[in-house]
Amino acid sequence: MGIWNTHVSVGNILGSTIAGAFVKQQWGMSFIVPGLMIAGMGILNAIFLVPEPKFVDVEFVKKDDDDLTSSSTNFKQKVQRSDLVSPNPWASVDEDGEPTNTEQPIGLWGALKIPGVIEYSLCLFFAKLVSYTFLFWLPLYITNIKIGGKLYDDQKAADWATFFDVGGAVGGIAAGYFVDRFKTPGIINVVMLVLAAPALFLFKFHGESQLSLFIFYMILSGFFVNGPYALITTAVSASLGTHECLRGNTKAMAVVTSIIDATGSLGAALGPLLAGVISAHSWDDVFYMLIAFDIIAAILLSRQVLAEVRDIRSKRLKKRLEYDSDESKPLMH
Repeated sequence: MGIWNTHVSVGNILGSTIAGAFVKQQWGMSFIVPGLMIAGMGILNAIFLVPEPKFVDVEFVKKDDDDLTSSSTNFKQKVQRSDLVSPNPWASVDEDGEPTNTEQPIGLWGALKIPGVIEYSLCLFFAKLVSYTFLFWLPLYITNIKIGGKLYDDQKAADWATFFDVGGAVGGIAAGYFVDRFKTPGIINVVMLVLAAPALFLFKFHGESQLSLFIFYMILSGFFVNGPYALITTAVSASLGTHECLRGNTKAMAVVTSIIDATGSLGAALGPLLAGVISAHSWDDVFYMLIAFDIIAAILLSRQVLAEVRDIRSKRLKKRLEYDSDESKPLMH
């Protein structure tokens, strides 16, 4: 999903490059060219996009996973086993306690009860706020400062701004890899958000000394800022939408994804607005705002991090007990 989500960064890079190419003359083409590209891709999607695997005779095979067992005993234990899993008030259950195959849509309140939805929604609000503030204001910021004692024009500023999205693409891939490896999305997100704060600070107060440092810190900031943003909008949303308390209800996935993405879009709208107001006073204050919002985004996931830490400790304890029990068995001669 991290690799797939790089299309967002590639689109931003392409859009900024097109805008930079026409910014000095025929600036209207900055709208016409992307508009034609969007129309063309819309036609291609309408003709060739496959809505579901069954349309091309591909069957969906559900993996045998410990977290999704079919026995009623395990199902009941799953519903009650930890504070990460809340009882499912929406699942259809037959007389034997087995979940049925009928998918019941859930409402807004029901989706918000799914563990992690509120935390990740608010986290995305602030993460997307920071990301979109950079997307909209970074070219203007570059034209208003001296980098290595030199001012750059609008076209150069648009070109340099694309490096933030380059770091974002790599950050999204890295975040996805680490979550696949360690199965701890909350911890991965918090680590990247916390590291984004010093990266933003260095970008503002140390990167202006020379162009190479400026570009490096811009890539680094994009890596840590857009990594969590890419992860939450893809893998985390899908994971929460197919949470075990929903028993594979794909209709719930659409609701959960919509809630998380809509909340993030509010942040994307608010961030550039605040930056516009604050930058009139000082660009330093804009960066202080972005650093503060990154820290808030990390704090919002503290409950998820604690739950994942408890889960890791319980798994280690279980392995230790299993190892000790094996050691205590008498040797057979």
